[in-house]
Amino acid sequence: MKRRVVVTGLGCVSPLGNTVEETWNGIKQGKSGISNISLFDTSKLNVKIAGEVKNFDPGMWIDKKEARKMARFCQFGAVAAVQAMADANLSKESLDSTRTSIVLGNGIGGLEIIEAGIKKMIEVEPSRIPPLTVPMMIGNECPGNISMILGIKGTSWSLQTACASSTDALGLALDQIRSGRVDMVVAGGTESCITEFGIGAFSVLKTLASQYNEAPEKASRPFDKDRSGFVMGEGAAILILEEYEHAKARGAKIYCEFAGYGGTSDAYHITSPDPNGEGGAYAVKLALEDAGLHAEDIQYYNAHGTSTHANDSAESAMLKKALGDHVYKMKISSTKSMTGHCLGAAGALEALISIKALEENVYPPTINLDNPDLEQGCDLDYVPNKAQKADNLNCVASGSLGFGGHNGVVIFKKCE
Repeated sequence: MKRRVVVTGLGCVSPLGNTVEETWNGIKQGKSGISNISLFDTSKLNVKIAGEVKNFDPGMWIDKKEARKMARFCQFGAVAAVQAMADANLSKESLDSTRTSIVLGNGIGGLEIIEAGIKKMIEVEPSRIPPLTVPMMIGNECPGNISMILGIKGTSWSLQTACASSTDALGLALDQIRSGRVDMVVAGGTESCITEFGIGAFSVLKTLASQYNEAPEKASRPFDKDRSGFVMGEGAAILILEEYEHAKARGAKIYCEFAGYGGTSDAYHITSPDPNGEGGAYAVKLALEDAGLHAEDIQYYNAHGTSTHANDSAESAMLKKALGDHVYKMKISSTKSMTGHCLGAAGALEALISIKALEENVYPPTINLDNPDLEQGCDLDYVPNKAQKADNLNCVASGSLGFGGHNGVVIFKKCE
């Protein structure tokens, strides 16, 4: 028998708000967190919009002096972890430090730190590169900092599988608890790549939406015929995962059970998903098998749904292949229409949104879905434009498809 794993705490920072409550309220209202970029001068770029985290003050949750030594992605992750711990009614003192670990997904690390260091090297001289550049830029520093803030002495890992990073991190955390190595994992993801270099690099790859600079809130439009690319987002989401009996013994509030995970590789292309959706479909099937469930059990799926032509049609094909005729009876939505694409943090944020949907019996919407792209096979029920009430939501899934062909799928169900 597998050890059962449950979710007992949630924390997040997103373009819709700096707490779970603010983010979830924005999702239910169909609110867009996308606006004109304020973090740097966009005058040289053809993309001028993003899903920025706004009015963020890490000093509200973590020590201000320590926060100054962290890159923005690390600040996001640390704040979300502190929030999740508080939500789980845990503290540094009450935590079993050696039976707890950390697994975070992150795609790129401290991009603004790398950018600033290179500018110093080119414009002045190498000796003027800031001394903390290395410890601030590398992706593993976020779990490292969280381990120090929370006193966690189990493993603190950083997983990098592009846009599937935090979904895969959740899967690895699930396996850690099931194996008996630990009883609790602080798991999720964090990302912050809204810099001149980050936006510029994705722009020349022709992946970002550049046609909606005058109407940012309309730019992310998954499954819509007029989609033109994804919108960069940023933020962090953390889940406290706990072995069921351990959570029960301490009287923890249980959001849901983390039922299953499936991960695969497309072995197809470095940036494009397999148009047939074969690899992603296999990940869905593996997650169902891991959870001991059938396709008919899934009532809602939070799609990767990036608003690119390649992804949205491939993901629709993937779901049809994995779930058969049932796919036409269930609800699917892309909350990236509201948050933008938070890259390595996207999977954890969307898992968190799926858990809140499960808790409150709500189907989150796909906003800006005015004309479904039927010609490209986008003919499913994507919950267009407005959230819908569910009668009795018992089982949800969330999927992520990353550059390099990484596919990850997680399944959550109400805890019996």
